[in-house]
Amino acid sequence: MDMAWLDVFRTVARLGSFTAAGERLGFTQSAISRQIATLEAELGTPLFDRLPRGVRLTEHGHALLPHAEALLDRLDSTRRDLAALTELTAGRLRVGAFDSANAALVPGALAAFRTAHPQVAISFTEGLSAHLLDLLGTGTIDLAVVASYAEDAYDRERFELQPLLADPVLVALPRGHRLARRRRLRLVELADESWIAASRHAESTLLAACLRSGFQPRIEYAVAAWTAKLGLVAAGLGPTLIPSLAARAARADLVLVPLHPDDTPVRHVYTATRRGQSPPPAAAAFADLLRTAAEARQ
Repeated sequence: MDMAWLDVFRTVARLGSFTAAGERLGFTQSAISRQIATLEAELGTPLFDRLPRGVRLTEHGHALLPHAEALLDRLDSTRRDLAALTELTAGRLRVGAFDSANAALVPGALAAFRTAHPQVAISFTEGLSAHLLDLLGTGTIDLAVVASYAEDAYDRERFELQPLLADPVLVALPRGHRLARRRRLRLVELADESWIAASRHAESTLLAACLRSGFQPRIEYAVAAWTAKLGLVAAGLGPTLIPSLAARAARADLVLVPLHPDDTPVRHVYTATRRGQSPPPAAAAFADLLRTAAEARQ
């Protein structure tokens, strides 16, 4: 049954006239008559008595009217709900991002999204990129901000990866360090330093860049959190490498010095969604805001 027929039926029932219903709905009187006749044939019973002036509901028509109104009201409600999701006056944003993206890139985009779409519920998850992709794969989140030092580190058959920015690594030094005033450094100039890293195994950390530069870094302190690493650097206990996205978290008593391009590890930052599935409107809108924030950092 065509819902448009029910709308015509309801309008005729309210106005008591094919002609008046046609004027209300933008149809000719004969078009209204044909649609009512089609609905009557579909249901197998007359719905109106045709009178010399106008029409009147039959008993079957009276029985149909509340059902038609309920169905049409439900359809209107469904359309409103779907429009609210599209127009972002309702719905949810479920997003995840890795730690240092949350220092600068993501917060601005989240604030802009909340200002533009205050009625959308936001849930936010922080974690390592691999974990975020697991959550994305199970549908727990709708969009992830992930990063890798290898351009093809993730499964592009499962995930749609859109590049956001390149995130070069910097050297964090205390302000009083002998090289703190340099505009650019070679890693080998720091070969004799005691380093701070996330692990004592350099190959599994940013200090793998030291290995590529021809020396084995001496890792004196192994700590995971950026606040701890930078606190140790500020105390003069050694340099560390820090992605530029995390630079906003750096202390005022530190200096962040760029590396020579040949020595600089570059992290590739992406938005990730599930391949083959259209992201929800909220996730698509948030991805646009992330791209704007990323472009502002270039």
